[in-house]
Amino acid sequence: MFAITGITGQVGGQLAMELLAAKRPVRAVVRDKAKASAWAERGCEIAVATSDDAAALTAAFTGAEAVFVLLPPMFDPAPGFAESRRNIAALATALRVSRVERVVVLSTIGAQAVQENLLTQLQLLEQALADLPAAVTFLRAGWFIENLAWDIAGARATGVMPSFLQPVARTIAMVATADVARVAAALMQERTPGHRVVELEGPVRVSPADLAAALGRALGRDVVAQVVPRAEWEPLFRSQGMANPVPRMRMLDGFNEGWIEFEGGEAESRKGQGTVQAVVDALVAARPH
Repeated sequence: MFAITGITGQVGGQLAMELLAAKRPVRAVVRDKAKASAWAERGCEIAVATSDDAAALTAAFTGAEAVFVLLPPMFDPAPGFAESRRNIAALATALRVSRVERVVVLSTIGAQAVQENLLTQLQLLEQALADLPAAVTFLRAGWFIENLAWDIAGARATGVMPSFLQPVARTIAMVATADVARVAAALMQERTPGHRVVELEGPVRVSPADLAAALGRALGRDVVAQVVPRAEWEPLFRSQGMANPVPRMRMLDGFNEGWIEFEGGEAESRKGQGTVQAVVDALVAARPH
């Protein structure tokens, strides 16, 4: 049995489809049973557990030979990451008590960075599972290309793609969520003992200018990447409802200043197959208006 948390999200859903295609039994771990009907129809076993409920997570993981875990996204965390710390404690307890054989943990590029930022939440998760007796793979993924989905409507209307990543010609490690799911599925099925880190990015590094060009081709119009000056970030994020924008700002600083990077660098990372254009084309096709 392969248990998957976050199955209603992009990576978790595609991971489940990969495992089902390989004829592997899947247990969908969901917070809301009402959202699990589609997975039950596909033949998945259903377990209900919230991310901070150690007892329910233990029940969901018990009997599974491999578990895929991730933290619920927290873009506006409380100071000190209190919400994520609760979820991490519950996950760590459940994985120990359930005696799972193998665990694949969705982590992030820059999880090893010493500077506190939004991605520090994943560093805390890695640290909490560092002494887990199971075989553990920390899958550190690059920036998701699919984050571009937020910019499609604006670019279609104005021809402008705002960029917090800057300068716009600078490339960083990005990856398609389909590649993350495909690699996670393979890692869950591998019987590699001990703990390891796998760092994953796409076939080539990508700049905001590259994203804008791909978006322009998909939309059939010119699109330019336009820098959002750093001085404007905090008032903008607060106007959007964020109470604590500093961790997000520091994450962006990390990409822009180069200290959010793979521990092994570009040369040591595993490379995915998904191209920027293919991902952007699919995103635009899913949002025709």
